[in-house]
Amino acid sequence: MKKGTYFISGIDTNVGKSYATGVLALNLKNKGVNVITQKMIQTGNDGFSEDIDLHRKIMGNVTFKEDKEMITAPEIFTYPCSPHLAARIDNREISLEKIENATKQLESNYDIVLLEGAGGLMVPVTEDYLTIDYIKKHDYPLIFVTSGKLGSLNHTLLNFKVIKDYGVSLYKVIYNLYPKTDSIIEADSLEYIKKVLKRDFPDTIFEILDEVKD
Repeated sequence: MKKGTYFISGIDTNVGKSYATGVLALNLKNKGVNVITQKMIQTGNDGFSEDIDLHRKIMGNVTFKEDKEMITAPEIFTYPCSPHLAARIDNREISLEKIENATKQLESNYDIVLLEGAGGLMVPVTEDYLTIDYIKKHDYPLIFVTSGKLGSLNHTLLNFKVIKDYGVSLYKVIYNLYPKTDSIIEADSLEYIKKVLKRDFPDTIFEILDEVKD
C-alpha cells in the first residue's frame, strides 16, 4: 500500500464499511504502518462519531489526539440520514474545505489515512454533489466493501459500472462475510464478483473479510 489517503465506500449503509475500515487499520497497525482513520461526514450523532469509536475499538481501544480535536470527524450532523438532508435538518452547510484540510493535516502526520464515506458512492453530499464526485476530484484510490447477502450482487455490479464510468481507481474490493447469511448465495456471489473483477478490473485486489477474533 503506497503512502496516502484511501477512500472506503460500499454498496449501502449497512454493508460493514466501518467494520472493514477498522480491520484494515488494525492489520496495517500490526504491520508497523503509521495509520489513522477518518470519517468524511458522520450523521446520526452529536459531538462524537460512532464510526470513529468503532474503528478505535477494533484497532485495540486506541486513542488519537486528532480524535479529541475532531480532525478525524470534521463534520457531524444529528439526524441519521444522507449528508445533504442531515445538513438541511441541522440548518448548517457542509464544508468540503474543512474536510479537505482535516485530511491534509492527517496526511502530514500519518503514512496511511483511511477515509470512510457516509453511505454509498451515489449518496448526495450536497444537493448537486455526490460522494463519488468527491472521490474523483481528489483521485483517491477506492476500497469498496460488498457482501454475500441477498441483493448484494446486483448492487455490486451497478457500483462497478459507476466506478468505471467515473474513471475512479478501484484499489481493493472487500467481500464482507460478517455477519454470516446464506452460505450458498455467499459462495456463488464471491465467485461471480471475482470473475467480473478479473475481466473489468484486473489490477484490483480482492480480499475476504470475516469476523475478527479476540
